[in-house]
Amino acid sequence: MGKKKKSKERKGKRAPSKSKHKKVQVWTKYKDGKVQGKFCPRCGPGVILAKHKNRVTCGRCSYSEIEVAKK
Repeated sequence: MGKKKKSKERKGKRAPSKSKHKKVQVWTKYKDGKVQGKFCPRCGPGVILAKHKNRVTCGRCSYSEIEVAKK
């Protein structure tokens, strides 16, 4: 049998964080009241494809379109 790992014990409670809402991100999906990007052809309107370096993908159904670089 293998060795058992020792677990670290906490001493007291952890102090609450002093900085509130510091890591809030602002999403830029909308510009001038219109949606930026493409909708997923499988899921329909309402599901926006995520932009990556060389492709766009759907996070819901895993649909992806790969852009081929021209030489």
